[in-house]
Amino acid sequence: MPDFTLHTYKKLLETFLSKNYSFQTFSQYLKEAAHRSVILRHDVDARKMNSLETARLEYQMGIAGTYYFRMVPESFDEDVIRKTHEMGHEIGYHYEDLSTCAACRAQGRKESQDQLIADAIKSFRNNLEILRRIVPVKTICMHGSPLSRWDNRLLWQYHDYRDFGISGEPYFDLDFDSILYLTDTGRRWDGESVSVRDKALSRQRDEETEGLIDSGMEEHKDEKQRTTVYRFRSTFDIINSAETNSLPDKIMLTIHPQRWTNKPLPWLWELIWQNVKNIGKAVIVVGAKERRAACG
Repeated sequence: MPDFTLHTYKKLLETFLSKNYSFQTFSQYLKEAAHRSVILRHDVDARKMNSLETARLEYQMGIAGTYYFRMVPESFDEDVIRKTHEMGHEIGYHYEDLSTCAACRAQGRKESQDQLIADAIKSFRNNLEILRRIVPVKTICMHGSPLSRWDNRLLWQYHDYRDFGISGEPYFDLDFDSILYLTDTGRRWDGESVSVRDKALSRQRDEETEGLIDSGMEEHKDEKQRTTVYRFRSTFDIINSAETNSLPDKIMLTIHPQRWTNKPLPWLWELIWQNVKNIGKAVIVVGAKERRAACG
């Protein structure tokens, strides 16, 4: 069974269920976290029809998750959003307003940073209203926008998303020191080196964990504490660890539905194209580290 097919994804979900994990939407987790919980998050970046396939599969298994939609044609689709909501899944806004407004400025609009923030928060408000005309929206999650130097989370240094009726944003409202963050960014589960922003904040701060790339887990000990560092390359590595009860009780599982399909040609295209993108993103990550080092 190859990785990143819906067959493999189903096996992953079945394994968690067999180990008595409860799947929760992000909103459900914020209200009352289950003792043994998988927060099931989906970032619908592209190939929006793929998200309907994962949504239907989860619905048939009695599972509900959160689907974050961008406001671009590759992601936003009223019919897809409505059908996903009707299956019991939570819908959230995958916001990228700051990087989008910054791109407009780069094309000729000269603005101060204050004006850029003002434009971005106006865009955020308008897009949130558009989504809410279709379905209820209570949570948001930033889109990484790897080609932009602007981190969309910067908005919340100037504004409070709770003023917009938003109850949570994963990167601000989850403690990733106590929740294992698993994401298929880069079409792999150890993609920190090719991820510009989609990573747990605690790992972003922990330079000592870089380079631990073997499947499974390793223990890192310093003078203050002992922590377990998990590293998985394939979905089957996660399945094996779950089967041996080697995973913690609290997990956020981030899925990009565009990567998961049983169709041979789209599966092969995603494999090839993602490997190309990973090379570019790795260059961006290295460049960012070098700039931080120079400034330090």
